[in-house]
Amino acid sequence: MAVEGGIESPNYGVPALDKALDILELLAGSKEGMTLGEIAAAVDRSVNQIYRTLVTLERRGYLFRARPSGLYFLSLMLFEIAHRQEPMRGLIDMALPAMRSLSEAIGQSCNLSIHDAGRVVVIAQIDSPSPFGFRVRAGATFPLFESATGRMLMAFETEEIVRAWLDLSVAESEHEPMLGRLVGIREHGFEEEPDSLQPGITDLACPILSRDGRVVAALTVPYVATSYSRRPIIEVREAAVSAAAAISAAIRGDA
Repeated sequence: MAVEGGIESPNYGVPALDKALDILELLAGSKEGMTLGEIAAAVDRSVNQIYRTLVTLERRGYLFRARPSGLYFLSLMLFEIAHRQEPMRGLIDMALPAMRSLSEAIGQSCNLSIHDAGRVVVIAQIDSPSPFGFRVRAGATFPLFESATGRMLMAFETEEIVRAWLDLSVAESEHEPMLGRLVGIREHGFEEEPDSLQPGITDLACPILSRDGRVVAALTVPYVATSYSRRPIIEVREAAVSAAAAISAAIRGDA
């Protein structure tokens, strides 16, 4: 038994807590939901062993169970808890004024995203003031290297960090090409490419940087090109870059 700060710290786990965390982590990666039996099999425990844990997690709002299918899904409770953190809340509060101004000026929606454990997580969204627009809900997640926003977030990380995530996310044969692409993104100061899932949309991502040049978040405009578009994409790009710089300045205390 270890002693930390004068308090005995046992070196054994807490089985009930381990079960709850296993279930939360499992369902975080499930889009279709899972039944009681499927969850039990996936975490290598019996139905009886996890039933009370599932009931407690559902009662506390971390899970919800679809009826009559009985499928369990992860709720947005963890996302909501993360937003109670002062750094997260402060980032959103500082970004929203510039995001609203940007959206109004370009007639398009925009969103703010961060990197979290190998994925892109949208933490704030401003809807388009126009009759049309593409909306990405807060809480949505996207692949790190397969999205313009994810590549933007990686472009301003150290090579050591990038390689670590590449090892987990991308085939080895693609490592060097991706590293070269990230260098180009950093040099240009933005990433822009047609959305791989939504035809007619061009994703334009710009970095939000701290005082030491560390990437904090990405500001993304899913640009919809129609005859009703208020501004051409070249002007939207300039406006987005300026908005991202304004948010970065606010974070650094320069604004």
